[in-house]
Amino acid sequence: MENYYRITAYHKESDVSAVFDAYGRYEKLWQFSAELVKKGFKIIKVNRADGFLVGNIQLLTEKSPKIRLRAASEGEPLIEPDAYEGKPCEMVIIGDKAYIPDFQN
Repeated sequence: MENYYRITAYHKESDVSAVFDAYGRYEKLWQFSAELVKKGFKIIKVNRADGFLVGNIQLLTEKSPKIRLRAASEGEPLIEPDAYEGKPCEMVIIGDKAYIPDFQN
């Protein structure tokens, strides 16, 4: 899934955390990050489509020129220690949505 990116971000002014996906909108991950930073977000985690181990946020199936909001909640995102296949990692939790970014990416 080329050009599929996921960013977890926090907007301090609004006290809102969010997970955004973009599939096909940006050529490079830094372009996606830069757009969110311009909107006042602090970037917490960034991943490509092959960079998610498990979670309950499904990948988008079709390319789109839009940024998709996948999860949002008040306050900062929870980043909790976890384990996947016996290896330590972190789970990102926003509201009732969660995923483990691949620690190798």
